[in-house]
Amino acid sequence: MKTIHIIGILFVIAIIAVVITTFSDASTYVDFATAEKHEGKEFHVIGTLNLEKDITYDASVDANRFSFYMIDDQGVEKKVTYHDAKPQDFEKSEKVVVIGKMEENGEFTASSLLLKCPSKYNEDEVPQEYKDTEYTKAG
Repeated sequence: MKTIHIIGILFVIAIIAVVITTFSDASTYVDFATAEKHEGKEFHVIGTLNLEKDITYDASVDANRFSFYMIDDQGVEKKVTYHDAKPQDFEKSEKVVVIGKMEENGEFTASSLLLKCPSKYNEDEVPQEYKDTEYTKAG
């Protein structure tokens, strides 16, 4: 076998290994109950912020820690701790996606947050002069 063939085979094996590890590390969207069953594994959990409970963030004490309560799409509520600064307008978000792991104490530790903020404009609030433009007709 020629050296170029051996290098080609090793290259293909390396590509296959990268693809397999990429897909095996991919997180999936679940609810808190599923994340709790697989403690320590990273998941994406979608839910809404519970504004009736405290959002704890004090930059003077620890600027890289804040916690809040979130209700997943199944109605299960959990405390979420995020080890970074609180995002601006966090309380205004419609939906929250937390990416992280369930801990032994029943809390969810998020390594990342994604926020879905309310739409800036409703269809009824678009001024009439813009309703007949090509941009609003396409949408």
